Amino acid sequence: MNKLFFVLFVVVLATFYSCENDDICLESTTPQLIIRFYDVSNPTVKKSVNSLNVWIAAKDSIIKNKATDSIAIPLNTNTTNTVYRFSSANKIDDLSFTYQKGEVYISRSCGFKSIFQNLTATKSSSNWIQQVIITNPTIENEKNAHISILH
Repeated sequence: MNKLFFVLFVVVLATFYSCENDDICLESTTPQLIIRFYDVSNPTVKKSVNSLNVWIAAKDSIIKNKATDSIAIPLNTNTTNTVYRFSSANKIDDLSFTYQKGEVYISRSCGFKSIFQNLTATKSSSNWIQQVIITNPTIENEKNAHISILH
């Protein structure tokens, strides 16, 4: 009887010590690029874009036919450049975002997240986007806008 109790005790004890804590990541992951749209005649006033479409060439749309004054789009973590196509009212402009990528360790459960520094933006045409202003060249979080687009 004592041997059975001892064996059962060892099995139960081993079971509890072999379990790991469930690591759940509650931190934010790699931040997206926050873009706000403003009126070109009054750059302090937000201006919605009607029928906004945003996509990467040869890829599906990220934003499709949306009326909004701000968007959040991901940057490519495998390169230092991402080119997006923005359309409104069948007018298309290409914006190229260039940046330096870094990584920050969050925790064991979350691992690393990418951050982007020295953000620059170049537009290839001016069909409807008149000006692109970098308001925050470091993308560490999604609390504030990083780019203002005047249209």
